Amino acid sequence: MESLEQLHRQLDNIGELRAIVKTMKALSAASIRQYDQAVSAVTSYYQTVEHGLHIVLRDMQTTTSPARDGGEPRRLAAIVFGSDHGLCGRFNEEIARHTLKHKTLAVVQPDNRYVLAVGARVTGSLEQEGQMVRETLLAPNSAAQITACVQKILVKIDQWSEQVGGEYVYLFYNRHSGKSYLPTGVELLPINLHRFHRLQHERWPSRSLPMFTMDHDALLSHLLLQYLFVSIFRACAESQASEHASRLAAMQVAQRNLDERLEEVTMTFRRARQKVITSELLDVVSGFEAITNP
Repeated sequence: MESLEQLHRQLDNIGELRAIVKTMKALSAASIRQYDQAVSAVTSYYQTVEHGLHIVLRDMQTTTSPARDGGEPRRLAAIVFGSDHGLCGRFNEEIARHTLKHKTLAVVQPDNRYVLAVGARVTGSLEQEGQMVRETLLAPNSAAQITACVQKILVKIDQWSEQVGGEYVYLFYNRHSGKSYLPTGVELLPINLHRFHRLQHERWPSRSLPMFTMDHDALLSHLLLQYLFVSIFRACAESQASEHASRLAAMQVAQRNLDERLEEVTMTFRRARQKVITSELLDVVSGFEAITNP
């Protein structure tokens, strides 16, 4: 049976772990809020960019996408968002598995896949599944750092397109959904310009349609760049919110387990202490009897 000193040390260790878990829960809850606010803000801007593209493209003949050889891309880039830190359940493993099982990625030879991972942990998960990761970027630690991360990703995409002439780029991330997340994959490039025409069936937010005077091609180029930026920004913010939601859920499970363990060790400590007290009392009684009855 464990001694009182050992049980007391266990109680101290459990107490310290519970304090750490509570702190991590508070940090995750606060982080989820800031990333959700970032997603909400960029969604409004995304809608503005969409409406701008609708106006610029309304008189243009657009196609759905560039022609594909054999109906499938020969090479593509995949941007996979994960985490740099652990204690978030199977967050990285699930997005890595979802990425490699994606129907478009599966038909492209591994050597023709350019995989950029955002987060060191997801890099390990992808490599464990047999996928080589060409480059890894650090995941942003706050909503204020997302913009810098997105700019680095855009530079990497541009370099890859120039070097190999690639056209197909996919984003893979965990989309925040309530207290959980959903692995998601979206096609970033080529941009299906035809999809913006659907807005002509929706009510315009103001009483009159906007007009523009700058060069048509220049305006279209700027709007498309903003469209790429907000798409990646939203994916990054959603992934970060999902990471902290997963960590919060893991910490809640850990707290329940610690509470159960604390209750178990406390009862064991009380029984052991009571046994020691009873033994000491019996020793006192035995000693008293030995003195009074020589």
